[in-house]
Amino acid sequence: MKIRFIEPGNRPYRPTPLNAFVYDRYIRTPSVGLNTLATIVKGVVDDTYMYSESISKILWDDVVDADIVFISIFTFAAPRGYKIAQYLKQRSKAVVVMGGLHASMNYKEAVHYCDYVLLGEGDESILTFIDAFKYHKPMDFPGLAYMKDGRPFSTGYPAPPENIDVIADRNLVYRYKKMAGHNTIWPQVHASRGCPYNCDYCALVRHFGRRVRTRTPDNVVEDIRRSIEFFEQGHFRLLKDLWITDDNFFADRQWAMKVLQKIIDSGIHYRFNVQARYEVGFDDEMLDLLKAAGFFELDMGIEFIDDVSFQTYHKKSTRDEIIRSIKNIRRHGLSVRGLFILGSDEHRPGVGNALADFVIENKIQGVLIQSMYFVPGTPVYESHKDRLIHKNWAKYNGQVVHYPKHMTPRQLQLEHIRASKRIYSIPRLIKALLMEDYIHKILFLGEFFWHMSVRSDLKRELKRLPGHLNPGKKKSSKPVHN
Repeated sequence: MKIRFIEPGNRPYRPTPLNAFVYDRYIRTPSVGLNTLATIVKGVVDDTYMYSESISKILWDDVVDADIVFISIFTFAAPRGYKIAQYLKQRSKAVVVMGGLHASMNYKEAVHYCDYVLLGEGDESILTFIDAFKYHKPMDFPGLAYMKDGRPFSTGYPAPPENIDVIADRNLVYRYKKMAGHNTIWPQVHASRGCPYNCDYCALVRHFGRRVRTRTPDNVVEDIRRSIEFFEQGHFRLLKDLWITDDNFFADRQWAMKVLQKIIDSGIHYRFNVQARYEVGFDDEMLDLLKAAGFFELDMGIEFIDDVSFQTYHKKSTRDEIIRSIKNIRRHGLSVRGLFILGSDEHRPGVGNALADFVIENKIQGVLIQSMYFVPGTPVYESHKDRLIHKNWAKYNGQVVHYPKHMTPRQLQLEHIRASKRIYSIPRLIKALLMEDYIHKILFLGEFFWHMSVRSDLKRELKRLPGHLNPGKKKSSKPVHN
């Protein structure tokens, strides 16, 4: 049996000098989740391999004669994934199976492009599927969707796997080892799944659930060790940094402290960053452990800078608490990177400048800014369906795709551009190169070019965005919330 895994790219990889500077233009890190599934399957099917369009072209001659092809998609890569699935259906006898967050949460759409959709986390159900395929058993177990009597049919979600102690074999990904020399691809380890919170715009909690499941600390540290070796061996990297990609690494406090202590005890000397909610900024013991383990930065999902938006989307935060948290994190010698959302129903013209002021005043080292993100299956998608401009999923990558309440879509896109340009201005670049430590000099320089690229995309899209309010809505003259 021959099995291939494919991760579609919203922009499929192509060689370009931009790869040296711009993280999201043509080069990205392959999916840890899909790599994990490929590793699980490799244990039962020797001829298993993975392609990620984030780092390479696909060798189609190697794929079309496969028995099964698994394609995993996020919302922004869905159109490319569907195109690949259709290509295979026309040129191959392979059974085409789609999965991933978008296909799973939007299976009634995805199932029209493939033979089956694998629902939820596939760690266990993927082996059941392969066994059923190989021995011609009924496809009636939980975790599948397919067309039945001309209509989408689902067998229901499978139970989430409890044992997630699988270390992804990065050598299963075509050209990954070679591309790991690029500083725009970072080592990544995912140590836990699930988040106990319930923010309306978050698709991950709908996909992985609100109950946190963890890998054993020893397993996490071994994965870190192997990931560092994979990236460092044979390469010279300006940035020696590994990203813990958990949605909420600190949700299980005792477990998180054990992982950090294991890193310290392991003797691994490396630089780490991790995603975090603001509450960890009040945990001095945890912050001390983070610093001792080699962490230099927390990627904080701040999202909004006004309390009304927090309440609107059921985000348990306040502006004042976030500011106090940032200050305490910095006191412990750690920096903060901010993840922000523009396009809340509470946002008004001026929100871009307000965001830039917040970032600069609170000495936030770097930012990711996205317009409100709508993944089918999330509460915010359901509540805003009548205000979406279109359903071209390829545009659902941080650009404006809906009518805000208090400004036009074009105005909101301009707010995004304005915030990015102020935060990553030439004077701030010069200041960073003169005043920041080595790691933040390199990071700010790379992000300066990346944000320039993002702004270029946003500007190109401006002419396609409506310059009017949602029909029936009147423009608000109220100032932006601070």
